[in-house]
Amino acid sequence: MSRDQLKQQAAEKALGFVEEGSVVGVGTGSTVAFFIDGLAKMKARIDGAVSSSEQSTRQLQAHGIPVYDLNAVGPLKLYIDGADECDPWDRLIKGGGAALTREKIIAQASETFVCIIDPAKQVELLGAFPLPVEVVPMARSLVGREILKLDGQPVWREGVVTDNGGWIIDVHGWRIQDPVALEARLNQIPGVISVGLFAARPADVVIVGDQIRPKRPLAAP
Repeated sequence: MSRDQLKQQAAEKALGFVEEGSVVGVGTGSTVAFFIDGLAKMKARIDGAVSSSEQSTRQLQAHGIPVYDLNAVGPLKLYIDGADECDPWDRLIKGGGAALTREKIIAQASETFVCIIDPAKQVELLGAFPLPVEVVPMARSLVGREILKLDGQPVWREGVVTDNGGWIIDVHGWRIQDPVALEARLNQIPGVISVGLFAARPADVVIVGDQIRPKRPLAAP
């Protein structure tokens, strides 16, 4: 089975979490694109969506699904999004599509965060995928120097401007033993807008292909 077929399976499985009459939080990326296509088939049963990116907003609106500002709808029941990496405790690296800040905001505002991935996104330890960090443009060099102090290798994703007007630094060379602590440490660097670690607020449910993945019972190290 191809990766696209596995992504589509995960997206279709996630549709089962959508409640009648709800506003659905919608993420960004290739797996989410399949979810949006599926959501379009049941759009009469929902009130609309909150979107994490202009890209997803365009796709939702093309299907005739109303898109609302998060401030107008308050807390959400459900957020559906993908990930670049997912560890056994449902902590994630996200931001390959440069939408990490809005994704993190909607995840925090949602009661249930369902992450949809194909099997290749599962890892034992986060960090093989470079960690995206969104920064205020004037702080790029400052943040890069601070990352070097933490033994990371910062690479500016040159030419990419986020929907918020930020720039992206991709951090290579980390094998992240304590993602919660690293997320907190990076958030304290002046100029950092958001960090692509979703560890303090991990996914509540992870769907891999057409299966809901069991949570690992042991405490995270």
